[in-house]
Amino acid sequence: MSPDFASKLLENAVSEFAKLPGIGRKTALRLVLHLLRQEPSVADSFGNAIIRLRHDIKYCHVCHNISDTETCALCADTTRDSSTICVVENVREVMAVEATGQFRGLYHVLGGVISPMDGIGPADLEIESLVERVAAGGVKEIILALSATMEGDTTNFYIFRKLAPYDVRISLIARGVSVGDELEYTDEITLGRSILNRTPFSDSFKG
Repeated sequence: MSPDFASKLLENAVSEFAKLPGIGRKTALRLVLHLLRQEPSVADSFGNAIIRLRHDIKYCHVCHNISDTETCALCADTTRDSSTICVVENVREVMAVEATGQFRGLYHVLGGVISPMDGIGPADLEIESLVERVAAGGVKEIILALSATMEGDTTNFYIFRKLAPYDVRISLIARGVSVGDELEYTDEITLGRSILNRTPFSDSFKG
C-alpha cells in the first residue's frame, strides 16, 4: 500500500478512477472522497449504472449507434428522413450533429477512420454495412461528416469509391470545420452551418 493512503480500499478506488482519460490521481482522489461523503445508496446507484452500461448497452443493428434496444431511437423514429444518411466516425459525432438541430435524417457510425499507421483498415470499420444500406434502396444522399484530417479525408474518398456504382448523391460537410479539426470539438453553430452548406463530394478534388 502506498504511504499516501491509509486504506487499501481507498487506494484501489483512486487507482481505478485514475485510469479514466483526463483523470489524474489528484482528481481521482477528490472524486472518491466525494463518493465517500455521500449516502451508501448514491455509491450503489453510481456503481450499478456503470455495471449496467458495460453489460447491457447495445449497438443499433442498422446504424451502429449506442442503444438500449436492437434498433436505436433515431432509426426507429418514423418522422426522420430515411433517404438521407449522415456518416460519422463515432457516437460522439452523432451527439454533436444532433445538438445542432439542423439534421433530421439518419446516421451511420463507422467506428473509426482508416488509419494504416494505427493498423485500422476498411475491414475494421462499418463501411460494408453502409454499402448494404445504400444497395437496399431508398437512400438518396450520403453526407460525409468525418473530421477534417488526413485519415478522415482518406476514409471519405474510400467510401466515395465504394458507393460510385450506386445512384446516390454523396455530399461533404462545408469546410467551416477547419482542416485538422476533430468534429466533436466543433461548436454547434459552425457544425450546423457545415451540415446545411454541404457540397458535392466530387467538388472536393477538382482542380
